[in-house]
Amino acid sequence: MASSPGNDAAFSSQKSTLSESPRTRKFPLTEEEIFYMNCRAAYLTVFKSSLENIISKDQLYLALQHAGRNPSQKTINKYWTPQTAKLNFDDFCIILRKEKPTSKAELLKSFKKLDVNDVGSILHTDLYKILTKRGEKMTREEVNAIINLADVNTDGKFDYLKFCKLYMTTNEQCLKTTLEKLEIDSKLRRQQFGSHIEGSPERDPSPVPKPSPRIIRKTDQETFSNKGDARSSLLSTTKKFKTSVSFTITMGVNSSRNSKLTEPNSLKEWQCAQSKGCFFLEEDNEIISHQYRMQIAQRSMVYLTIKPLNLSQVEGKPSPWLSIDTALYILKENESQANLQLVCFTELRNREVFGWTGELEPGMYWLIPFTTGCKLKKEIKPVIEEAQLVYRDEMGELFLTKEFRSTLSDVFEVIDLDGNGLLSIEEYNFFELRTSGEKCDEDAWTVCRENFDTEKNELTRQGFMDLNLMEANDREGDPSDLWVTLHSMGYNKALELTEACPFVISTYAEKCKPRIKAVHMEACSGQLEKAICKSVLNKGDAKVMDGSENIIVHTYKCDTWITSVIENKSENKVIIHINNELSKNCINNRGLNIFAVEVAPKSTMVCQHVMPLNERQEWIYNCVYSLIS
Repeated sequence: MASSPGNDAAFSSQKSTLSESPRTRKFPLTEEEIFYMNCRAAYLTVFKSSLENIISKDQLYLALQHAGRNPSQKTINKYWTPQTAKLNFDDFCIILRKEKPTSKAELLKSFKKLDVNDVGSILHTDLYKILTKRGEKMTREEVNAIINLADVNTDGKFDYLKFCKLYMTTNEQCLKTTLEKLEIDSKLRRQQFGSHIEGSPERDPSPVPKPSPRIIRKTDQETFSNKGDARSSLLSTTKKFKTSVSFTITMGVNSSRNSKLTEPNSLKEWQCAQSKGCFFLEEDNEIISHQYRMQIAQRSMVYLTIKPLNLSQVEGKPSPWLSIDTALYILKENESQANLQLVCFTELRNREVFGWTGELEPGMYWLIPFTTGCKLKKEIKPVIEEAQLVYRDEMGELFLTKEFRSTLSDVFEVIDLDGNGLLSIEEYNFFELRTSGEKCDEDAWTVCRENFDTEKNELTRQGFMDLNLMEANDREGDPSDLWVTLHSMGYNKALELTEACPFVISTYAEKCKPRIKAVHMEACSGQLEKAICKSVLNKGDAKVMDGSENIIVHTYKCDTWITSVIENKSENKVIIHINNELSKNCINNRGLNIFAVEVAPKSTMVCQHVMPLNERQEWIYNCVYSLIS
């Protein structure tokens, strides 16, 4: 390994992850600081404190893996001899300076020596002979583990091109995970590690054996190079990927357009309650939305639907939110609001409407809106021209532009949750919480009613327009605050609604008048995550990972999307590597074909949601889940 941490490509690539905010740090991190921060991240993934020592080969191997290394047994034995009792954090840092991460180019070079036909793959029979009879020999079980890696083996051949890509992305993911952990835990970031002093002389881990005087004869059989040993990478990767399981689901053309949702015949005679709401996309891609409580006074058949809200259409202006998937989870409130029981969710569809029909007992229910996040994502295309929000006439008086007034009218439609054409203080406060993070108290609301147009103590559409005009006047025509409001509501600089999806919920009951009220605006997690996991476990297909009966992957397929949930029944956390590269015409909510997730012990978690990129074409979901050691 190069003597300078600056040559540690794997670590240096994570520099942006660790850079501190310009407000808190005047100068960027030095290469030395980056190196030690990465050392800390890897060490604290295995140990609770930097003061703990490495006391076994397995611990050393695991810590090196989290640092982006894939040591062979020979490398481990070099630093852990029969005389070694422990290694500390300083020793660990010195090892990382010496052991260079294997590059993709080095791996490919090693494999190409074996690929005499230059086809990008090696027959399993040839691979078995090479790995069990040459160099640092592998056991039959170790070779079988390589051959059983579903991502890189097919038709009796080992695809080393895919393996190299898998190997590199897994290393990067391990390192990224450790860095993110360190970033989250500020207490760990502040810990003092070892005897780290910049510029301090290195000391070798003790005891380190002297180089063996035995002369190693280089023969034609040694096809793997010592530098960037593909053999050790193969072995360490199979140790990472203990076992795997795969799913393949083919969805036909227009399968997601099947009209399975039908209205009850006598729906016109049922009583109805409606409420609007909105999904908002946060800076970190988290989705938040309104959440509701619904009251059913007596046992009744109920018809529930949710669909995107169709706002005023401006010619030439796209309406991307109309194609965003929506759903509604219904949970029954028992003794308390904390004790919610999943009843159902709106899995049937008719065009853009998702719905459910069934009988509900009398009581209080929670309605939690859901979107997969596959289509509600951060906008990538730049806005060429910024819209004008205000202008002055010949007399210097300030006015809202026609385009901005149209946008404000749409915003009013979204925040007018009950659809009565007026804003109550409760509705206005949802808007205030979203755009400013603060609520409007009764005194402020009284001032608002005294200065702007109201009806029945509620703000009119014109009053809402005048309120925004006053804000512009307060800033002498500077639209900065108006833009903050618009961005919070999901609009871009061209006044296009690209990072939000307004929706409308309709509740029909045959025997009573249903009541529905928005009570929260929260992230689509917590109760929703539990509800999704439970529904997938109840309705999905389950596959147990071979040789790891405590890790189960559940996959649920409806007409519109596929959801996978990972269940970890073991006492330890696990890391699962997910590979979607063989899927066709698919998008997922994570935006990555290859990624990894950490599942806490005795828990379940939503792994991913997948949808067709083009609903008019066949789509194939092909995913391999591998357990990383």
